Amino acid sequence: MVAPKNEPENSSGKAAKAAASDFIRDIIDEDLRSGRNGNRVHTRFPPEPNGYLHIGHAKSICLNFGIARDYNGKCNLRFDDTNPAKEDQEYIDSIKQDVQWLGFDWEGREFYASDYFEQLYRWAEQLIQKGKAYVCDLTGDEVRQYRGTLKEPGRESPFRNRSVEENLDLFRRMRAGEFPDGARTLRAKIDMAHPNLNMRDPVMYRILRATHHRTGDRWCIYAMYDWAHGQSDSIEKITHSICTLEFEDHRPLYEWFIRELGIPAPRQIEFARLNLTYTVMSKRKLLELVKGGFVKGWDDPRMPTLSGLRRRGYTPESIREFARMIGVTKSNSTVDFAALEYCLRQDLNKRAPRRMAVLRPLKVVIDNYPEGKSEELDCVNNPEDAAAGTRRVPFSKTLYIEQDDFREEPPPKFFRLSPGREVRLRYAYFVKCVGVVKDPVTGTVTEVHCTYDPATRGGDSPDGRKVKATLHWVAAGHAVPVEARLYENLFLTPDPDDVPEGKDYKDNLNPRSLEVLAPCYVEPSLKSAKPGEKFQFERLGYFCADRDSTPERTVFNRTVTLQDAWAKIEKKQRPA
Repeated sequence: MVAPKNEPENSSGKAAKAAASDFIRDIIDEDLRSGRNGNRVHTRFPPEPNGYLHIGHAKSICLNFGIARDYNGKCNLRFDDTNPAKEDQEYIDSIKQDVQWLGFDWEGREFYASDYFEQLYRWAEQLIQKGKAYVCDLTGDEVRQYRGTLKEPGRESPFRNRSVEENLDLFRRMRAGEFPDGARTLRAKIDMAHPNLNMRDPVMYRILRATHHRTGDRWCIYAMYDWAHGQSDSIEKITHSICTLEFEDHRPLYEWFIRELGIPAPRQIEFARLNLTYTVMSKRKLLELVKGGFVKGWDDPRMPTLSGLRRRGYTPESIREFARMIGVTKSNSTVDFAALEYCLRQDLNKRAPRRMAVLRPLKVVIDNYPEGKSEELDCVNNPEDAAAGTRRVPFSKTLYIEQDDFREEPPPKFFRLSPGREVRLRYAYFVKCVGVVKDPVTGTVTEVHCTYDPATRGGDSPDGRKVKATLHWVAAGHAVPVEARLYENLFLTPDPDDVPEGKDYKDNLNPRSLEVLAPCYVEPSLKSAKPGEKFQFERLGYFCADRDSTPERTVFNRTVTLQDAWAKIEKKQRPA
């Protein structure tokens, strides 16, 4: 198992086991002490290829691959491709890219449930021969009606007591394609009065004519997920089958199948899935957002998909740290999205080069600065990284500053530029506002005139006078025009599904989740920014060059603002 980048390794070349433990690792420790599974640890990450992975899957990826890493074990990547009507090669390719981007390697152990279709079919015949499975002619609606409720037992299907010979004949004819879609199913014969509804004769196979991405049209019957899941784990000799809590009620069924077949059983352990505020995690809903045009694809930077987060500028290190920070529990809870942003800021603060950019430009003319003069000033690339060094940034008579950094009539506690007030220009000079130019029709300030103090080059005054504000800027004659995309939460409320009767989660979509600004102006060094490169725009936030960039126009996505509410919460909770 290859350790993610930037994680420590021990003398064997494996990443060192994390000091912090959790209940899953406690179980594995006990298994190793007892000699269970021959002291092997073998996990798997089993996504269904029916959509792109999201941040919730990242928790599972980090957990499964992380456990294999910590115990010098193995982790398989297995696609549970049992529903060809919803699956696509595009999803498989994206899943593989996401796992690798997070820093994990399945080391060639790439498997598919479809690899086991023939074996699963033979095992189904084995259960029929034991009298433990039967072909049922009830429709899907009828099966649900016969199942009963949590308070009432189900009713047996009128086809439940067919003979072994008839069931084998019908099942083989189902495979041969003699019956239309949905006409018959194969069901396990367990107990229609069982308190666990999953044990009330669950469907194992359904007839479905759909071209499979790997097996083509060779099959017209497909295994249900509950039938393929445990057996696939057994075939791959998985020792610890780690699932989210919604599969806890399914575990008795998996164990029943394994027991009736007499094959090796992995230990299944359930943990709480990740829920985030202002986010939906249902792949069905995410697909609805994509197909309905509410977002611009699976990798829209507003989406919680790993491809969307990557495009927005998130780093794999920040997501791995987030997964570590929230931990693994047995209790469902919802994590504040600000916690994910906190991990991102902590990572980008150390690595992102600082640059100056102006998103909403206001022209500033320095009246006493020599006409035609231009100079270069030394600017720090990253104060958190001494090795990052400095860069040279041009300065001239005409500049751009942010519109919000000037007020003709400043409100109380506004310390930035206003008539008669002096401020510092970052890395440059002290300047004082001496006048403005306004639009004759609207009265809007279109240009600010200042004077500068040549003795304050570098941003300090030799006479010791102080100013209360430092502004970023860009020299107009050297500025590079770009487009900036400012993203906010996709939803307006922490729980998008909390809506009045008659509404749904889409009614909570945030109409201001994307704001596009152009032209914005950036310093010349950003002209050659490549898609994926990340920067801190001073005072504005962290930005990432987008894949929509062209040689003629660079597009920057705002990854996250500099304001960090979670850091304040975390600091308050930290013990003294």
